[in-house]
Amino acid sequence: MASPMYRQIAEDLREQIESGQLEPGQQLRTEFDLRDHYGASRNTVRDAIKWLANLGLVETKPGQGTFVVKTIDPFVTTLTGDPRTGVGGDEGASYASEVDKQKRKPNRSSVQVEIQQAPEPIASALGIPKGAEVISRHERRFIDALPWSMQTSYYPVEFADRGAELLRSARNIDDGTVQYLANKLGIRQVGYRDRITVRAPNTNEADFFKVPLDGRVPMYEITRTAYDGNGNPMRVTVTVYPADRNQFILNVGEVPEL
Repeated sequence: MASPMYRQIAEDLREQIESGQLEPGQQLRTEFDLRDHYGASRNTVRDAIKWLANLGLVETKPGQGTFVVKTIDPFVTTLTGDPRTGVGGDEGASYASEVDKQKRKPNRSSVQVEIQQAPEPIASALGIPKGAEVISRHERRFIDALPWSMQTSYYPVEFADRGAELLRSARNIDDGTVQYLANKLGIRQVGYRDRITVRAPNTNEADFFKVPLDGRVPMYEITRTAYDGNGNPMRVTVTVYPADRNQFILNVGEVPEL
């Protein structure tokens, strides 16, 4: 049984994209030109373009036309770091060092600090009452000038009240917050638990990552809850990664470095 006309058109264009005949960033012919070229109706051409867009091969820019999507070289993040030091696992300074190792260029925004009432999931993870005050530290991160991830860490406000004043500061904490809390308050991280969720982007994420709101490019949301030696939660870090530019590795046991 022959494929529908729109699929035949889409497959022909797909072959041109995958062979390099149509290069990343190149504009497709107009709907009218495609209609004449394939002897198809305008609706059939639109269905073909929609099918290619759903595959992530093309994107339509209003008032400009349809373009071949530029290929993004994925960045591979190893989520398993040293649980006692916080080194690795895509947190703090380890983000930049891991990017450097892969011969890529890291950059990140200045830290945005806010005192806020804890949302229910964060309060529950930290073992504090809903609405209790927490300190959030948020940054946006880039690789090769492309928006790559967003990370927000939440700490009980009592940590700053007890002497860890830098948590309230918009400056980077050079040694990382894990080491800082150990030095200042004797709170030592001994492990963490990651919960990974896949979902569509919200408006803020779609705008920052330049992806459609329809979920065509889903978000990985990784919620990391860290624990001290007494089994008490000490922080929650939520990192959001677009699926079109991120891959992950989890190491278990004694495995060689890649």
